[in-house]
Amino acid sequence: MFLAACAGIFLFGIVLALLGTLFGLPEVRARLRVNLGQQGDLFLILYFGVFLSSLVAGPLIDRMGNKLVLMVSALLVTAGLGGFAPAQSFGAAATCVALLGLGGGGLNIAANVLVSDLYGADRGPMLNALGMFYAIGALGIPLLAASLSTLLPIRGLLLCAAVLAALTTIAYSALRFPPARESKGFAMRDLLQVARYPGVALLAAVLFLEAGNESSIGGWVSSFAGSLGVDATTATWVLAGFWAAMTAGRLLATWLLEHIGKTQLVLASAAGSVAGCALVLAARSIAGLAAGAALAGLCFAAVFPTTLGIAGDRYPQLSGTVFGLLFSVGLLGGMCFPWAIGHLGTWFGMRQGLLLPLASATLICALAALIRTPDPHS
Repeated sequence: MFLAACAGIFLFGIVLALLGTLFGLPEVRARLRVNLGQQGDLFLILYFGVFLSSLVAGPLIDRMGNKLVLMVSALLVTAGLGGFAPAQSFGAAATCVALLGLGGGGLNIAANVLVSDLYGADRGPMLNALGMFYAIGALGIPLLAASLSTLLPIRGLLLCAAVLAALTTIAYSALRFPPARESKGFAMRDLLQVARYPGVALLAAVLFLEAGNESSIGGWVSSFAGSLGVDATTATWVLAGFWAAMTAGRLLATWLLEHIGKTQLVLASAAGSVAGCALVLAARSIAGLAAGAALAGLCFAAVFPTTLGIAGDRYPQLSGTVFGLLFSVGLLGGMCFPWAIGHLGTWFGMRQGLLLPLASATLICALAALIRTPDPHS
């Protein structure tokens, strides 16, 4: 079952890294005829799709289990990747991006809930291990785009990814998954009830800011590298470095959680994120930008899955609903931040837009210190 969850989160990594990779390639921007503002709009559509499916997927999992959500979500990702390969306009790209968002959101929720339910007291390390496969999927797209640029065009890479998603759909249809945790149907009052818990609201705020930071750096660092005068391949390598560092950070987090608590790890990671975002903002050379992006990826890595681990510890009975709510609020940040940076970049310049993740990382530090307070509803 863990491998099934890993396959889903791997595809989700591909989904969220896709636009950041494509927008670093001048030929893709020319083919779609998009400017910075329209690129920001596509990020908005992607994360809005993830947001919508996250709201629905969590309660569906509590009622019906993981299998249906995983199958339908993987099928949507297959359609989105396959359709994006021949896309020639903003409208066609927007349609495919919407499918990717809807499918990716379902995969994300189902994979995380499955691991949280399976591993109980070990959910913190195991969610970080799961998150490592998200980072590997996200790393794979820019890494392959940069290293195979002369051998495999980006359309071919997208079609290969679509085939992988299709095979995953078939595998999900053949597997048996654990039964649903809750026999009752979805009630909106459950969602509204957990939304009023102070602890859930605090965790949701952290994830809102963290998802915004990850999507901002992952979405725009290759474009920012291009503004420093480097070629598309070098810019894509900088993005690959960000995702590689996040992969390493997830692996490191599984070891650190054997020695320190979850709240301590979130606070330490948030502090390091401030330094990484500051280096990105101040970068005047490609070496400085690469170092800042790598540090940001390393320190971003543990925040999201470890915060989910805290939520799983505190609210185990409605884990699907709680996770769905947390992801939905978090993904509002993932939706809004890159969109805002795209339009700020159009008006004031990309560097000014990247002030946003630095301010957000600073605020996460303050919120992380408050997570230590237990929620009476947990």
